[in-house]
Amino acid sequence: MKRMVLAAALAASLAACGSDKPTAPPRLADVPTFVVAAAGGAPGRGWDGVVEAVRRSDLSAQTAGRVTAVEVDVNDRVAAGDVLLRISAVEQNAGANAARAQLRAAEASAVEAEQHYRRFAALASGQYVSKAQIDQARAARDSAAAARDAARAVVAQAAQQSAYTVVRAPFAGVVASRDVEPGETVAPGKPLMRVYEPRELRIEVAVPQTRAEAIRRDPRARVVLPGGREVVPAEVTVFPAADAASHSVNVRVRLPDLDPPPAPGTTAKVVFDAEPGNAGDTGARSVRIPLSAVAQHGELSGAYVQQGDRLLLRQLRLGARLGDSVEVISGLQAGDRVARDPVAAMQALAAQRKQAGAGDE
Repeated sequence: MKRMVLAAALAASLAACGSDKPTAPPRLADVPTFVVAAAGGAPGRGWDGVVEAVRRSDLSAQTAGRVTAVEVDVNDRVAAGDVLLRISAVEQNAGANAARAQLRAAEASAVEAEQHYRRFAALASGQYVSKAQIDQARAARDSAAAARDAARAVVAQAAQQSAYTVVRAPFAGVVASRDVEPGETVAPGKPLMRVYEPRELRIEVAVPQTRAEAIRRDPRARVVLPGGREVVPAEVTVFPAADAASHSVNVRVRLPDLDPPPAPGTTAKVVFDAEPGNAGDTGARSVRIPLSAVAQHGELSGAYVQQGDRLLLRQLRLGARLGDSVEVISGLQAGDRVARDPVAAMQALAAQRKQAGAGDE
């Protein structure tokens, strides 16, 4: 039914398009065709994955305040430690100053308690003070020292809160996104920026469990990036366990240092050369045809296939594009003869039907 709908829609769209000078439609015998080649020239079976950065940092606010300055923007390269943005630090600096003042008071109390204890200890040798007084002096000294240490910890905490008002790059990379503007009020947890390292990229794909062992034995692979560029991965890692829900095994592929690097989030195909390890996986390979041979109408894709002296429209399930060609997952197989120009094939079919209808009359 889908094939009939596709054929009718394509024929209707052609009939609606007029031309100033009508031309004779081509005959079926004159429609150029080509034979679908086997995938032997590009061995292996591929799965689609998403490029992701190995080193990626989602920076969030760790203190409250108002954004006073944003030093970088999307696509800017930053070095480790570079200032990315600044948050108002009035409250944080005031808290740090108060903590330092408390520390000075605690240190003075600790010095006084230490001197008091030493005086009592000197008097104790001549038995001028009781043992209870010595114990009280020692306890006061220890308590003052503990209060001094606590004040130091408060100073360190206040200083860290003040440092949170200056957001720095955790490593050298590229700014992928910016979620705030100067003047915005932020609270702890508010997303600020995302930074990633473009030279360390990877792709993770889920393969059937029947193929995992073969890939583990033979990890040779190639990655087809957007635009048709192919690269050999630097490392292939097969996960030791399968997913309990999908029964698939994840395979992580680390990309080499590329120039220019693909953007994280883009799709790519990972093709493994390993043959299936058992008879349960046939390892069927898809074929590729030129994009110009695909008849597209809405969400339906098809191709005109020659069978004897007839052209039949087959619905196709398409995969990834590679340059001027597209992968056909189902609908075609090696050896099929396909019309190169779907418009010419449709015109020839329309003319044949018209002639057949005129002959019947």
